[in-house]
Amino acid sequence: MGFLDFITSKFFDFLSYTGFANATLPNLIMIVVGGIFIWLAIRKDFEPLLLVPIGLGIILGNIPFRADAGLEIGLYEDNSVLNIFYQGVRQGWYPPLVFLGIGALTDFSALISNPKLVLIGAAAQFGIFGAYMVALALGFEPNQAAGIAIIGGADGPTAIFLSSKLCPNLMGAIAVCAYSYMALVPVIQPPLMRLLTTKKERVIHMKPARHVSQTERILFPIIGLLLTTFLVPSGLPLLGMLFFGNLLKESGKTTRLAKTAGSALSDVVVVLLGLTVGCSTQASEFLTLNTIKIFVLGAMAFIIASASGVLFVKAMNLFLPADKKINPLIGNAGVSAVPMSARISNNLGLEYDRHNFLLMHAMGPNVAGVIGSAVAAGTLLGFFS
Repeated sequence: MGFLDFITSKFFDFLSYTGFANATLPNLIMIVVGGIFIWLAIRKDFEPLLLVPIGLGIILGNIPFRADAGLEIGLYEDNSVLNIFYQGVRQGWYPPLVFLGIGALTDFSALISNPKLVLIGAAAQFGIFGAYMVALALGFEPNQAAGIAIIGGADGPTAIFLSSKLCPNLMGAIAVCAYSYMALVPVIQPPLMRLLTTKKERVIHMKPARHVSQTERILFPIIGLLLTTFLVPSGLPLLGMLFFGNLLKESGKTTRLAKTAGSALSDVVVVLLGLTVGCSTQASEFLTLNTIKIFVLGAMAFIIASASGVLFVKAMNLFLPADKKINPLIGNAGVSAVPMSARISNNLGLEYDRHNFLLMHAMGPNVAGVIGSAVAAGTLLGFFS
């Protein structure tokens, strides 16, 4: 073989490795989807901390290359860098670390001062069990239905944790669906809240929350850990880290650790989690009929969960005295989308009465929803594992 023939052969061999030679229509569709996620994050300000890493991850995971080349660059190729990062998702390392950060940033005072608000967080979990029944009816296996239904909790890390244990083959679709609906909270919830409440209910003023002592704030994570994990030991990885992070915050002696858990460590984990979740949506794995079903079920679960919280407050008000009634607008905050759904409660309340600040009241069911979704995940994991 002459030198020219050698160069020509190597050139065409090089071309066969390029993305241009290996691109398929599904790859291009997913790259466009990734671009839409980034556009929504930057242009529309839909949870950029979530959607930018996921959107770029979707693009990264769908760059076409020859699967038989042995380059060890793909997410699903052993020993690749992306595969190593992805083990944090598959093995369930990242979600408990995210919960550690959530705990370190969360103030449970609103819930401690008004414990009955925990019932709203519990009521919002009806979305999970409603979606589970429908998923079974659509032909999903019981463990797959459980993994899909947890989307109703509006908690991305919990959805990843549970699906990695029960249905890892659907985890990419479930994770992207959960984070997508979390980002769309400001779009989905307000019309639903207006539909389910009257103008008179929207302007209900709630009494200021009582002062919560430091002793109560310190005891809460310890007592909460014991009560929840004795009930559902399978939820220990999430609940344990959540209450641990909160104890670091409230003890007053571990401020530096709480700051690290809630900022630097949390940011690193969110970057890796978002990027690898996005990368897991390779077209061959993601563009299936099951993915469409999952997104439909996820929307249904999220709507049921939001509506259940609002309707439950309306039902509670039937038995509460006039001076202790709860504004139903905080019912939507029962889903575990902290603090997005609580901010929506507050913003909608101010829209109808500019003196009606609901944020602190809404944080009660909001943090209860975090606990409730982890308990629900632990219950499902214990039942199907």
